[in-house]
Amino acid sequence: MKTLMLSAAALAMTASIGFAQTVRMGTEGAYPPYNFINDAGEIDGFEREVGDELCARASLTCEWVKNDWDSIIPNLVSGNYDTIIAGMSITAERDEVIDFTQDYYPPTASAYVAAAEGVDVTGGVVAAQTATIQAGYVAESGATLVEFATPEETIAAVRNGEADAVLADRDYLVPLVEASGGELVFVGDPVPLGGGVGMGLRESDGELRAKFDAAITSMKADGTLNAMLDKWFGEGTGTY
Repeated sequence: MKTLMLSAAALAMTASIGFAQTVRMGTEGAYPPYNFINDAGEIDGFEREVGDELCARASLTCEWVKNDWDSIIPNLVSGNYDTIIAGMSITAERDEVIDFTQDYYPPTASAYVAAAEGVDVTGGVVAAQTATIQAGYVAESGATLVEFATPEETIAAVRNGEADAVLADRDYLVPLVEASGGELVFVGDPVPLGGGVGMGLRESDGELRAKFDAAITSMKADGTLNAMLDKWFGEGTGTY
């Protein structure tokens, strides 16, 4: 009996050590080029590449977990994964619920896209993804906000006339506008929002946050992060 108890304790300790070395990376998998599901059914994109490199530098093992955007913070807090790495802008409101690393994507502008020039983005109907800083901005702008669970649905709302325009990260919108053959156009002025994109972690995981912060710092210092930014978002994006 004592032998069995000792064996069980040893197994528990081994499992605990293994868990400490493995980090579950939560992402949406629906926001290219930040993150998306490739033809092989795997999580891909800028944040997959960055996240794998961060884990390697921090001597951690990454496991990738896909989660819908509208529940991505609650499921981090409840322990379904250990980080959020999903194009999430650092904001004071979110920082009250979770912690953030330093940014791995510099502060950038959001933008409006419509099906035609001359759309009234301050008084019309504007689509945004639920629980984003863009949705919060539209709600306070005087426009009528319509929210959707996925970024694809916000674009579809513009195409089918359900919304006059969509507000989203400009970097997400650029390839869609370029591929639309003139069906989608940028309108209005760019809107600077947020403090850059960072990894979200539980407030209790200060040690893990410190490891990722150190890894991000090293990637900025040796130029690796700038190279990845330029690869996924175009030359000149990397400004660290």
